[in-house]
Amino acid sequence: MFKEFKEFIMRGNVVDMAVGIIIGAAFGAIVKSFVADVLMPPIGLLLGNVDFANLFVVLKEGSTAGPYASLDAAKEAGAVAVSYGVFINTVINFLIVAFAIFLFIRSVNKMKRKEEAPPPEPTTKECPQCLSTIPIKATRCAHCTVELKQA
Repeated sequence: MFKEFKEFIMRGNVVDMAVGIIIGAAFGAIVKSFVADVLMPPIGLLLGNVDFANLFVVLKEGSTAGPYASLDAAKEAGAVAVSYGVFINTVINFLIVAFAIFLFIRSVNKMKRKEEAPPPEPTTKECPQCLSTIPIKATRCAHCTVELKQA
């Protein structure tokens, strides 16, 4: 059983998939940090010192009455809150990751198209009478001697 498991794990596809998942998780962490630490602070500054991570709506107040200064304070008080600012950050994370994946897939497709050479021009054709293979420039079939129309 261990031998079969080892063979399964050592297949190229499984190893490639594992590497892809690990790199994807690391890339996701980088994008999350980029959005939260680099992208959103200037956007929040332009919108009047808004911290998107602390945008929330309280649905039900907790043990201590609001208003709450931050989402963490609302959660500590036991308030039920919809944190739409965190959702906005998550949507922006998704869009950046999706765009990066799109660019990657686009470049892979471009490389594949370059590798696939166009089919070569045909050098032979079939005689319409005897169905023999003859050169494309032939004006008469060598097998049945029928005259051929030039295409």
